[in-house]
Amino acid sequence: MDTIALFVQIPSREIAFLTFVLDSYEGVATIRTVDPEKGIVELMVSPHQKEEIKEILSSLGDEFPIRYLTPLN
Repeated sequence: MDTIALFVQIPSREIAFLTFVLDSYEGVATIRTVDPEKGIVELMVSPHQKEEIKEILSSLGDEFPIRYLTPLN
């Protein structure tokens, strides 16, 4: 299955929280920490979950800043 690689930057202290949130949404995305000091993570999203991850990240954006390093079209 193809996946979309979405790179985002968040405050490094929020990486564990984001991981916890995504784990609770079983199967929406897999997270991998790319650079823990800079807060850069990769989200591997299946194409049919794209809208759901957009909603999750939009909601989390109210809690902490999320900078998209790659577009999620």
